[in-house]
Amino acid sequence: MTYSIKRAAVIGSGVMGSGIAAHLANAGLSVTMFDRVPDSLTDKEKKQGFTLEDKKVRYRIVEESKKKLLKQKPSPITSKKSLELIQVANLEDDLALLSEADWIVEVIVENLEAKKELFKKVDAHRRTGAIISSNTSGISVEAMIADSSEDMQEHFLGTHFFNPPRYLKLLEVIPTDKTRTEVLSFMKTFGEDVLGKGVVEAKDTPNFIANRIGTYGLLVTVQEMEKQGLSVGEVDSITGPLIGRPKSATFRTLDVVGIDTFYHVANNVYHHVSDPKEKGIFTVPDFLKQMIDKGWIGAKSGKGFYEKKKDRTIVEINPSTLEYQERKKLKTAAVELAKQEKGVKRKMKALVNQKGDKASDFIWSIIKPVLLYSADLVGEIADDVVSIDDAMKWGFGWELGPFEIWDAIGVSAAVERIQDEDTAVPSWVLDMLEEGNETFYKQEKGDSYFYHEDGYKQKEVNKKEISLAAIKEQKGVIKKNTGASLIDIGDGVALLEFHSRSNAIGLDIIQMVNESIEEVNKNYKGLVIGNQGKNFCVGANLAMMLMEAQDDNIFELDLVIRQFQNMTMNIKYSDRPVVAAPFNMTLGGGAEVSLPAAAIQASPETYMGLVEFGVGLIPGGGGTKELYLKELRNLPEGVNIDLTKIANDVFEKVAMAKVSTSAKEAMENGYLNKNDRISRNPDHVLYDAKKRVLSLFNEGYEKPVREKIPVVGEAGYAAMVMGAKSLHYGGYASEHDLKIAEKLAYVLSGGRIKEGTEIDEQVMLDLEREAFLSLIAEPLTQQRMQHMLVKGKPLRN
Repeated sequence: MTYSIKRAAVIGSGVMGSGIAAHLANAGLSVTMFDRVPDSLTDKEKKQGFTLEDKKVRYRIVEESKKKLLKQKPSPITSKKSLELIQVANLEDDLALLSEADWIVEVIVENLEAKKELFKKVDAHRRTGAIISSNTSGISVEAMIADSSEDMQEHFLGTHFFNPPRYLKLLEVIPTDKTRTEVLSFMKTFGEDVLGKGVVEAKDTPNFIANRIGTYGLLVTVQEMEKQGLSVGEVDSITGPLIGRPKSATFRTLDVVGIDTFYHVANNVYHHVSDPKEKGIFTVPDFLKQMIDKGWIGAKSGKGFYEKKKDRTIVEINPSTLEYQERKKLKTAAVELAKQEKGVKRKMKALVNQKGDKASDFIWSIIKPVLLYSADLVGEIADDVVSIDDAMKWGFGWELGPFEIWDAIGVSAAVERIQDEDTAVPSWVLDMLEEGNETFYKQEKGDSYFYHEDGYKQKEVNKKEISLAAIKEQKGVIKKNTGASLIDIGDGVALLEFHSRSNAIGLDIIQMVNESIEEVNKNYKGLVIGNQGKNFCVGANLAMMLMEAQDDNIFELDLVIRQFQNMTMNIKYSDRPVVAAPFNMTLGGGAEVSLPAAAIQASPETYMGLVEFGVGLIPGGGGTKELYLKELRNLPEGVNIDLTKIANDVFEKVAMAKVSTSAKEAMENGYLNKNDRISRNPDHVLYDAKKRVLSLFNEGYEKPVREKIPVVGEAGYAAMVMGAKSLHYGGYASEHDLKIAEKLAYVLSGGRIKEGTEIDEQVMLDLEREAFLSLIAEPLTQQRMQHMLVKGKPLRN
């Protein structure tokens, strides 16, 4: 049977249910979101004379949940248009709508009997062959549908999303003994290719993979903190990025998750495991129960392990007294040594090997049990080490999974230390070492292998996932400098990878872009500009420009801006197609590199904007020009062009330093147009960009003809400046803001010329450059640049 999902039904519209519905709508699915009918009226409804039979009352719960999607932060939706794909329904009047769904997702209360009761109704209304799943985080998926029809059992599985579904990569898929293999296979592929998830197959065990190990690790940390006399703040200061964990570390993470939620998850394991030692670990400490009783359950209640006071200082709780005190950090020699190392693997190894150091001993005391626990659970909660590592990285934000940590600190050395401490090591790990295998993972000729059942097995990788590290290891690079590398990614396509600090654009990257285009025009079908760093590009090298400006080297800055502009024009007029593959932060110069490309292939999470106004500047590399042209080109043929409207729109975006909150919003904002595409899975962006290059080449790509730009002229300039002055007079813009706005308006208007005049691109580039140079010489702009570099946020002056 061939499966396809176009319509989905989500039953349950709470935070998780509505979040899943939003994510499915973000992916383009039509979604019907269900919830129960209220059993009582609100005071407001009573005053308005409503009864429980009124439609407005019967749909109140689900309608309110849909409205909340617009208010939640971070936003669960990638565009307001996603809401148009979500239809509301209730579980009494609309059950017949279930027959229209290709996939039905249950997201109700974590109660087995309630789920079984719901699935009876679902079974009666679903169509044969429709896929059914539960988002349970811990209840047995087998038990839920024990009384269901055979067809439903064959099409049922667990699909455990992590909250918030839009942002967290992990999707645990849990088949039952009766789930058809083709259903499991389809849902794995659908999860990756359509929903953009990292999919891991888990077994039907308490809390599955990530929550089982993650909760264990968090409880071990809490217990060791009490045992070793450390404070909440001290633990968080060393259990975050230093060991490859999120900035929220341990206790800030629990505040965000909700201490009550954490208690529920831990309790679920406690009641479903029989080993006394394991039960002991999953016994929640008394002080946590007291915090829950007091309502101090984390961020949603305003206080938990931390509390932000009225003066905005943050204090930490003392677990012994349950009083809040000044936040502390743990500083030791091992911490300083680890900070000096590059990469989380080296940091971790340095940190755990300093015996006798307070921080080192603590980290070892919480890492060791997690490594052993994970090894004990291979085969029980997942088939292999890869599934466990991926689940922890994608669900909990760990940079290294447990078995990758083993490899980083040295498996043999860790085993020897564990045995010296009279602790047992799982026999299969000892067998691996005795066979002469020193690591759980190994690389050979660009392929990755993992240890599994007495030997190494090649790691299966979706063909749409391109690893630049593996390609470079296998093929090397075509050419490189300190800022970027040109790589052959196969099929006649080259890729330019930025690797400067924060991928900021300096002279080295400008040089490599130009050399890469020259090389590609001679020997390749096209070029992808992309990378696999934290962000695509945060803009030009602000520190370098500020130093030159402070030294009054305007002549040198003029040369740099000319070179930057020449680079973006080279991208635009390359003989071969250039496809930009932006993701995450694509700001300032990052947007200016993307906008002139033949096409953009964006990650769904692309935050694109020309943000120079925030540091007292305007775009100097052609960004204003290209955004204006992009909007002009996006107009349907035959439509009368309102240049003033387009100029005002671009003026507002640049002056307000608007940044898209997703690639979909970037498309709505004009940063992407009809020639551009959005990948569904962030890991597939480079693959999709490569395909786009080949498609353009095979279609007989011809570089664009140099174009004339119609501008609004003096009248348009006056209109834009008038808008800026009204903000200034109203106290919403400073004198310096007004000056920057006037410069921007002058660029967009094309100068003091007649409306509708067509000017050469170079004229607008020259206007951009002149405005940029005049502004960077201003002391107030230099103050803004300095503030951004030091504080990381804009200065209003």
